[in-house]
Amino acid sequence: MINQIKHYEDKLKYEIDSWDLSEALKDNKTVVIDARSFSAYEQEHIPGAINIPPRTMNEETTKHLDKNMLYVTYCDGIGCNASTKGALNMTKLGFKVKELLGGLDWWIRLMKPKV
Repeated sequence: MINQIKHYEDKLKYEIDSWDLSEALKDNKTVVIDARSFSAYEQEHIPGAINIPPRTMNEETTKHLDKNMLYVTYCDGIGCNASTKGALNMTKLGFKVKELLGGLDWWIRLMKPKV
C-alpha cells in the first residue's frame, strides 16, 4: 500500500488536470507552455499560453523565463507526447514543471460553455 500511496502522490506532483490548471492560473505563478508546432499554436491554444516546441527548448530559448514559476506543458491530447517531451526538457533545464492531463482537448471540454 505504501508504494501505491507514493505512486498517487507522485502523479499529483507531476501532472495537473484542466480544472486545477484553471484555478492555478488565478495566482499568476503558473505559465502554460504549448509544446505543439507553431502552426498548431496559431490555430488554437490555451489563453495566455506561450509556444515552445520541445525541439526548440534550450538555455537560450528559455533564458527569459522565471525559474520560480510553475510551468505546465500541454499538446493536443492523450495521443500526443509533445507535452511529455516538453516537461522532460524543461525539467532538465531546471524549471518546476507539470504536464496537463488530456492536453488541449480536455481543456476545451472543460471550458466549453454548458448549454
